Amino acid sequence: MKKLLIIRLSSLGDIILTTPVVRCLKLQTHADIHFLTKRQNAFLLSNNPHVDKVWAIDKDPLEIFGTVKKEHYDFVIDLHNNTRSRRLTLLLGRPADRFPKLNIRKWLLVRFKINLMPSTHVVDRYFKAVEKLGVVNDNQGLDYYLTEDDMKAQQAIVDQFHSDYDVVVAGAKHYTKQIPLDRVCELIHSTPRPCIILGGPDDALKGIEIGKLFHEDKVLNLCGKISFNQSVSILSRAHTVFTSDTGLMHAAAAFNRQIVVLWGNTVPALGMYPYIPNPNRRILNIENNKLSCRPCSKIGYTRCPKKHFKCMTESSLSGLKQWIDAKETG
Repeated sequence: MKKLLIIRLSSLGDIILTTPVVRCLKLQTHADIHFLTKRQNAFLLSNNPHVDKVWAIDKDPLEIFGTVKKEHYDFVIDLHNNTRSRRLTLLLGRPADRFPKLNIRKWLLVRFKINLMPSTHVVDRYFKAVEKLGVVNDNQGLDYYLTEDDMKAQQAIVDQFHSDYDVVVAGAKHYTKQIPLDRVCELIHSTPRPCIILGGPDDALKGIEIGKLFHEDKVLNLCGKISFNQSVSILSRAHTVFTSDTGLMHAAAAFNRQIVVLWGNTVPALGMYPYIPNPNRRILNIENNKLSCRPCSKIGYTRCPKKHFKCMTESSLSGLKQWIDAKETG
């Protein structure tokens, strides 16, 4: 094999989850690895030493079809497996394979709560697309490569705040994945360490609200103030990361952090939980399993379809303090 193309258009978390496949392809085939993704996600791959070229598009892969076709790839790996990626693969006319997306099984779980999903992570399903190449999972987890400038920014923030801290991820792309304000406060109260609050520009007001409720020695609000990579650099050194089902959750897994996940409209059974070797020692999943409406979506909504949001507001945190205490003493 001389040249391989990987296709994964979005989202941030999904692209982070492709990194074991990227690494194993590079190290086991020694081929040139090209990766096609959306422009807003290309930064996730720009520092990855296992990626030789990144193709960035705005929306449709056909935007650069003519240029990509000239590469005459030896094999195309479709890790997105939607209409646009399948169309590109077909038009390229090269040997190819794709991962099993299991859309019907996901639909049955979301629509009728019939769980026929395999007990395997989506990362392991990604590897199905490279079986023909003889590539196997090395079980070394996820990768995330930061620049020296990102780490300098992290160090500057830590120097002004605290060297031993936890992170709380206050935001998420979809409302039904976001941790509500009062739950964020409960998480902050549960830990003996000071907390750094992370989120994007849309979470800026929420971050300000959180900051007003705590002494400046306990909380540092960075929502909307730093880049995604800088946020990742912050959580890469965190003792524990409190998060929902977000891209930063997967970034925390890439750095083998201790992770507490509050699940909202999605569920781990969909196969997108934190991917960490020996996860039983590193992850606490908090879910409201008493609701008949979960999961209500495999992605998320701008509001709770039932208008109560009990998946987030009524999940029990009763075991959280015990889990934290056990980690402190163990």
